[in-house]
Amino acid sequence: MEQLIEHIDKNKLPKHIAIIMDGNGRWAEEQGQDRIYGHYHGVESVRNIVEGCSEIGIGYLTLYAFSTENWDRPQQEVEGLMTLLVETIRKEVPILNKNNIKMHVIGNVAMLPASAQTALNEALSMTSANTGLNLIIALSYSSRWELVNAVKNIGLDVQSGKIDAESINQETLQQYLATSNFPDPELMIRTSGEYRISNFLLYQLAYAELYFTNTRWPEFRKENLIEAILDYQNRERRFGKTSKQLLVNEIA
Repeated sequence: MEQLIEHIDKNKLPKHIAIIMDGNGRWAEEQGQDRIYGHYHGVESVRNIVEGCSEIGIGYLTLYAFSTENWDRPQQEVEGLMTLLVETIRKEVPILNKNNIKMHVIGNVAMLPASAQTALNEALSMTSANTGLNLIIALSYSSRWELVNAVKNIGLDVQSGKIDAESINQETLQQYLATSNFPDPELMIRTSGEYRISNFLLYQLAYAELYFTNTRWPEFRKENLIEAILDYQNRERRFGKTSKQLLVNEIA
């Protein structure tokens, strides 16, 4: 781990990493176990990667934990996930505080069971003073839900006269997104060999570098995270410009 970290250029770290934690269920089935078994082992990966991001010096980490579409999974799996969520949050808060990690949540939290909402609110309150890594958990989240919600709220504010419709621009929309207090992700990682974004931060990932790995989430560790960051650092981020323009700007 330490030897790998030495290869990272601390001046070119992504400020914000977003991860689609995919493959828990398939990993469990490959082990001959129920899908929920994979989710329990996925918690170990969450702990390991959060710790790794904190050690490396990443400012923001967003984990796609549960989408609005996941409510359509078998009831037994959903109930097991909600129980695991409550258990994990209460168990991890002391560790988050020890590591100076501040927790945030984005998504339609009102859809969660009361026990999960209570555990989340407690965790948010207990970590609110921390100043290290910002850990953002996307729960009952989907980007289309977020965008529709933003448009509704913009419409209401136009109707009430709080904002002028003619003045609406990209910055206006960003202020109404669930991620309004965070920078856009610069690196998005998806595990388990799937090559899609699955309704995750569609607006915010406009210029993110995408990294896909066949590793199932329960087996994803700090070493895999470092490999993704090193791959990111070897890419040229042009934002619509040419390589020559970037070189001129660097020299200037």
